[in-house]
Amino acid sequence: MAGSSSHQIRNIFVFSGSSPRKEKEFLESANHLGQVLAERKIHLVYEGGSLRLMGGVSIAVFLGGSQVLGVVSKALAKKDLLGKTIGEELQVSTMSERLNTMFKHADVFIALPSGLGTLEEIFHISSWAQLHIHHKPIGLLSVNGFYDKLLSFLDQAVEQEFLTSSARQIIISVATAEQLIDQLQYSIPVIDPFMSRINWSTKESRKKLRLDLSLCL
Repeated sequence: MAGSSSHQIRNIFVFSGSSPRKEKEFLESANHLGQVLAERKIHLVYEGGSLRLMGGVSIAVFLGGSQVLGVVSKALAKKDLLGKTIGEELQVSTMSERLNTMFKHADVFIALPSGLGTLEEIFHISSWAQLHIHHKPIGLLSVNGFYDKLLSFLDQAVEQEFLTSSARQIIISVATAEQLIDQLQYSIPVIDPFMSRINWSTKESRKKLRLDLSLCL
């Protein structure tokens, strides 16, 4: 997905883990990512809370002077499972509403080391990119090679023709925050000739619906 043109990044959504891991490299990477975002005047949208990696990146961005918005489901907020959200907090009712809200507010998506929730959402966003619903860059910050085996699995899926090479290039992965943001800023989508035929325009969909109804009548 690398290209020579660039686009302005105002808001980055960062997925990150909240588990009490002891490896200091993960927390240091979250802190450093937050510092880099603040230095580049990029605002943070995240999952809310202040635990572990979520807290590390959000506090660093907030202290660095950039804006922070936490998108939190009401169920988690009521149980206080994430800790106090840094910056502003926007509560939503459902997980699907949460996904749509974070998608609306972000120009770019980054995943720090995390678990099932992050994997679900990063692949959801990636599948939307594959279907040409959006062209927002997606990146993995693979601290200590955290995502290497996942990327190997995706490469295997390409080899066995369950995934196209253009779809594989949707996800960018590097080990440092500076390199990842640079690559995301200069990334351009690789157009899949088959998927590019899909038209998600509401206006066009309505036209097709009217045509289908006319044919049925």
